[in-house]
Amino acid sequence: MECVGLSSRANPQTDHCKERSVVVVMMEGEGGMGSDVEREEDDSATDVLRDRFRLCTISISESEAKRNNMEISPPMMACISDLAFKYAAEQLAKDLELFAQHAGRKSVNMEDVILSAHRNEHLATPLRSFRDDLKAKEPQSERKRKKGSKKEDKAAPSVIHIPDL
Repeated sequence: MECVGLSSRANPQTDHCKERSVVVVMMEGEGGMGSDVEREEDDSATDVLRDRFRLCTISISESEAKRNNMEISPPMMACISDLAFKYAAEQLAKDLELFAQHAGRKSVNMEDVILSAHRNEHLATPLRSFRDDLKAKEPQSERKRKKGSKKEDKAAPSVIHIPDL
């Protein structure tokens, strides 16, 4: 018996635990259980992520409802959570992957996330601000240097720093 917080298969008002069983069939000559075990681990990780996402969504919904003197029914909170998770897990993940691939990268970076939010200015503006704050806090030596124009390369620097010995 495995206890499940608020999974999509559990009713939060009545079901506190769900029994889950995993049956792995190993056929001779199939190369073992690797793919079935990996698939079960992925499903388990997705369930945990969905549960945590739902709990965060419920917490945010409750605090916003309280702040605005409103009430939100539990089924409505579950629906909002499921829609948001489905968007994040399916559409957003695919968009981010395609943006990175289009840029010739194998991993997603901050610019891809900002690009995915370009239609929502209320989200894009704080993301850009967050990016700028991170860049400002980043030490100069760790930043990637971009190639400048030839004029900038030939120009003498206005300040020369000489380290103490």
